[in-house]
Amino acid sequence: MGAESTSGSGQGNETQVFLNVYDLTPINNYTYLFGLGIFHSGIEVHGKEYGFGAHDFPLSGVFEVEPRNCPGFLYRNSIQLGKINMPPSEFRTFMEDMASEYHGDTYQLISKNCNHFTDDLSRRLTGRHIPGWVNRLARLGAFCSCLLPESLKVTSVKQLSEYHEYSDEDVEDSMSSTSCQESPKVYDTDQEKHLLSPPRGSSEVVFVKEAKSNS
Repeated sequence: MGAESTSGSGQGNETQVFLNVYDLTPINNYTYLFGLGIFHSGIEVHGKEYGFGAHDFPLSGVFEVEPRNCPGFLYRNSIQLGKINMPPSEFRTFMEDMASEYHGDTYQLISKNCNHFTDDLSRRLTGRHIPGWVNRLARLGAFCSCLLPESLKVTSVKQLSEYHEYSDEDVEDSMSSTSCQESPKVYDTDQEKHLLSPPRGSSEVVFVKEAKSNS
């Protein structure tokens, strides 16, 4: 169930902000006790959960799903981050503006993954960062980047283009103004890809269309 807005005089638009954390692998059951693990996370506001995923196009990689039910991941827990007082319509505009900063083809496991997105969103909404353990492996990877293969540092995990509800014209316009980065294949098995992106053909994932630039 999603967070419910608090009713009352002057507080009709007040709502809780939650961080919803998911396991990407059963190994987390053992490493979690040591503050390590491979996690996906989303921010829940106004009864919707927002995350960030990868695809091949210079378009929004921000998507919304039913809270605590992101397809392809195993829900672990929720963490209350704070409250905001923002009407749903204003929040939607805020998310569309933010989506323009998180294109699917800019997703990178080490430097710009789903947890970087939720940390940024939490900071903008509540002034708080998400708990450090959620994205600790990525920070360790950045610290030890000299030891990682170049392909891992620059490659985004692909998310199927079917999830986008943009028209062909949107894709063509964006492709003409921004070139997509061609990414080599990192993961060898379909299972590993499945763990890091929503399942094929899911109807539960809706991408947030970014606000159009005035320029």
